[in-house]
Amino acid sequence: MLHTGDFKMDQFPLDGRITDLRSFARLGEEGLDLLLVDSTNAEVPGFMVSERDLVPAIEKVFRETTGRVIVSSFASHVHRIQQVLDAAHAQGRKVAFVGRSMVRNMKIATDLSYLDVPDGLVVDLPKLNRLPANKITLICTGSQGEPLAALSRMASGEHQIKVGDGDTVLMASSLIPGNENAIYRVINGLVDKGARVVHKGNAKVHVSGHASAGELVYCYNILEPANVLPVHGESRHLRANADLAIRTGVPRDRVLIAENGSVIDLYDGVAQITGSVPIELIYVDGSAVGGVTEDSLAERRLLANEGVLTVIAIVDPDTGLLVDDVDFIGRGFAHEANAFDSLAKAIGKTLTRESDVKVASRENIEKRIVQESARWAKQTLGRQPLIVPVVVDG
Repeated sequence: MLHTGDFKMDQFPLDGRITDLRSFARLGEEGLDLLLVDSTNAEVPGFMVSERDLVPAIEKVFRETTGRVIVSSFASHVHRIQQVLDAAHAQGRKVAFVGRSMVRNMKIATDLSYLDVPDGLVVDLPKLNRLPANKITLICTGSQGEPLAALSRMASGEHQIKVGDGDTVLMASSLIPGNENAIYRVINGLVDKGARVVHKGNAKVHVSGHASAGELVYCYNILEPANVLPVHGESRHLRANADLAIRTGVPRDRVLIAENGSVIDLYDGVAQITGSVPIELIYVDGSAVGGVTEDSLAERRLLANEGVLTVIAIVDPDTGLLVDDVDFIGRGFAHEANAFDSLAKAIGKTLTRESDVKVASRENIEKRIVQESARWAKQTLGRQPLIVPVVVDG
């Protein structure tokens, strides 16, 4: 059984360590029962571009920038960081890492000799800030617009590093689907502050880390798996990968399209989907894990979008009539100081009109208050806030 994880077959890797194709071939000769294979780029024809092809574009950014170069990348992308270090070193710049995960990962990569750092190239941030702008390179987190990451905070002006005219921000990463708005918000924030932003959309500064169709076909042909399970992708990616496997000769009934929760049995060299286990999202609420229901989430969305209106009414428990003015506390929406006067009158009329034994129960009084308040809020404010009735015996 072989699980590829995220992979591609770069024939010209920066560190010179190419995929061990001989070992792959031996696996195929020995017999591979099940291949679980990365599907992200199964729809992309050909072979993925080498990391080395990015070097000219990255070097150009460093050559042309007269101010600071600020680079954002995945903290796990050691090869991309190596390219940036090499370009900075060639231009006589010093480098500082910004962001806890970036600092931690680069220390580990250096200790394990995955990262080649010339002596004196990397310095701490206080020392770097004493250098002229054209000698400064910052490598930080936040390539996907994460709100608490260094680059996002620079874009919003909340970070100690202030971005401005003359700075170039190099976003050396892909745009992960779903993060578009966050990333564009960061780019716009940086541009508004005077920075030049270089990204995949306007320069060749990133290539995917996932195998394209040509590499996947090569894997199928050299490994000759008995069964294939496409993984890591959306439905369209899994289907495209499955089609590639079938075209290389894997029997159609040996190519499985599984869903989250699918149970797969591998017995006597045959893989089959035999059932499923229930799966659900596990919500984390502060220190509590799980226990958050869809109802409570719906209530939170209501609070966030429409606000909350608390209605405090002092009533006679026998008659259900008001014995004092109704008080209101509105949160999450704009309103005038006397905005609730008309609602107070409406609640008073409703309770007076229906002051009988049934209405006098606390449950029915609260129900009438909620109904009248919701009707008023929709007509007057154009909103549907959460109504919280507080009935006090007077």
